[in-house]
Amino acid sequence: MAWTWRFEKADGTEVPPAVQPEEFTTQGDAESWIGEIWKELVEGGADQVVLFDGETRIYGPMSLHAEAPEAPEASKAPEATDES
Repeated sequence: MAWTWRFEKADGTEVPPAVQPEEFTTQGDAESWIGEIWKELVEGGADQVVLFDGETRIYGPMSLHAEAPEAPEASKAPEATDES
């Protein structure tokens, strides 16, 4: 079976990829390719991808947009309590 990607807008509508993928022989090859190309796919209009092994959906949709970094928690010393 060949591993392939489906490229979608955020609403699940299929879109043509900005970079034409090959049919991959392993899941690892497919995932490595998406890891190298995802920025170009986003620039070309794809928001998410779905991975298939032949006709079987393996996972997805998976967003191609980088998550916003979380704000680091401020390190504070514990407040002193007055127990007298």
